[in-house]
Amino acid sequence: MKPVATGLDGPRGVSTYKNWVVYSVSDGSVYVTDGRRTLKLGTVPGSGGFAPAIDTNKWGTTYALTGAGGEPGQPPVPGSTTLYRMRYGKSPVKIADIGAYQKTDPDPYDQEQNPTDSNPFGVAALNDGTVLVSDAAGNDLLRVWPNGHIKTVAKLKPRVVKVPSGLPATDPEGNPLPPAGTPITAEAVATSVTVGSDGYWYVGELRGFPATPGTSEIWRIKPGTSGAICDPVKPNKGKCQRYADGYTSIVDLAGGPRGVLAVVELDKASWLKFELSGPTHGGLFLQYPGKNHRAGYKRELVKDQLTLPGGTAFNRWGGLYVAGPVFGPGAVYKVRY
Repeated sequence: MKPVATGLDGPRGVSTYKNWVVYSVSDGSVYVTDGRRTLKLGTVPGSGGFAPAIDTNKWGTTYALTGAGGEPGQPPVPGSTTLYRMRYGKSPVKIADIGAYQKTDPDPYDQEQNPTDSNPFGVAALNDGTVLVSDAAGNDLLRVWPNGHIKTVAKLKPRVVKVPSGLPATDPEGNPLPPAGTPITAEAVATSVTVGSDGYWYVGELRGFPATPGTSEIWRIKPGTSGAICDPVKPNKGKCQRYADGYTSIVDLAGGPRGVLAVVELDKASWLKFELSGPTHGGLFLQYPGKNHRAGYKRELVKDQLTLPGGTAFNRWGGLYVAGPVFGPGAVYKVRY
């Protein structure tokens, strides 16, 4: 890995425009660099100490997406759950309040008695000026127009998984955990979205509690879709179909050349293992296309060299970038593959 930007606090979002790399850090600031000089694009409010997701469209406009921010159960941080438009030399412009929209569009598959919760986590800018947003609390994919109009593209249904081995008897709050092997319904947690070279929209999952390794899916959605259901029981039906399976705690996707997807795993042991006992190693994979619109083989890059990576992006020439750790000091790297 070759560092492109170093000394960063909680780097997460990564995008590219021509020979520039765009990245975000924990205070909500977004920067652009060509490796020699760095310019500040601006700072969005509401980050809550966690860097916003970003993407840059073909005209060089960058979109920054803030998550829930603040503590669970407390009033939202001003500026959180919001999509912003950013241009150099201008103040960020609020496009849409994602959290407000989710209050009108509850999650029918919610497992945590909070169906209108919102934690926008992934963003992808489309060539028509609209923006895709994946919501990790709403478990859905949204499409946002420049005037702030929002439509629900797809809702991701939960999946029955088995409690993994190696978990303690109780969670950090002292609640008892089910024994290993117990079937449990786990939410999708839609953390990531990108556009593939085929033009289709791809959505990645973290997988909710108990974060069973190998149960995170990637879904393939027909462009222009609205009102689709991504169903792990019927994964090959409708306008949202399962593209890949077997991942763990996906936090970002990037569409690359010739149908390749870059896939970032926050922690290969799962986000829950990280929360319970600290980080192990994050994952960066190239997922190659297979037959019949399904994934083929995958290849891990920079194995065991990443800790809590948060974002990835390809540039127009196929160069690949990754950022992390999402907590604490970190950097943006160019990855050879």
